[in-house]
Amino acid sequence: MYFTKTHRLDQRRVRLALWTGLLGLGALASCSTTAPPESAPVAKPQAARPSTAPAASSSVLPPPGAVRNWNEVRVQAAKRMVAANPGMTYTGEVPEPLLAIPVLEVELHADGSVRRINVMRTPSQATDTIKLATEAVQRAAPFGDVSKLPKPWRFTETFLFDDDRKFKPRTLDQVATRAGGPSAGRPKPARIPRATKGPLVAPGDRTMYSSAEGHT
Repeated sequence: MYFTKTHRLDQRRVRLALWTGLLGLGALASCSTTAPPESAPVAKPQAARPSTAPAASSSVLPPPGAVRNWNEVRVQAAKRMVAANPGMTYTGEVPEPLLAIPVLEVELHADGSVRRINVMRTPSQATDTIKLATEAVQRAAPFGDVSKLPKPWRFTETFLFDDDRKFKPRTLDQVATRAGGPSAGRPKPARIPRATKGPLVAPGDRTMYSSAEGHT
């Protein structure tokens, strides 16, 4: 019986030692546990800065100058067409053969603005050049006060288109223009450049432009 009591006491001591050991291990584990790292502050996205690049601006033509006769109207109109359409015009030598040569008659109001545009010659190919020439005229207007000039208020321009669909007004291809006074008459209508074979078509359906005729 004494042995039984002693044995039970030993078992209790063993259990107590085990519990004490387990509690000690738990406390040690809790002390050695590292705290979770603090999250880094999230940077706020910066607002996009407005672009400092200058916006593309369309060229604005100055007001047209005074004109005394229809020759001056044609010259001023041709120069304004080139200035208003820098990306679709050329001022150098006229290539041969040309892609197309449309001819337009431009009717004006008294202030030089466009009233109506009539097609006087349709090219046998690249007929879209008629639209290009018409829009070029509209962008270049007005062409000066014509209220004191003899009626009808209209002039004719020939457009010399190259293979890149860039044009040169035939007026600018002339070496000299008449610069008469207020009593000067109307200029002769622009003559359609000749083709080397036939009135309109050259070999390969290409329109040839006679530079000699262009300077008459």
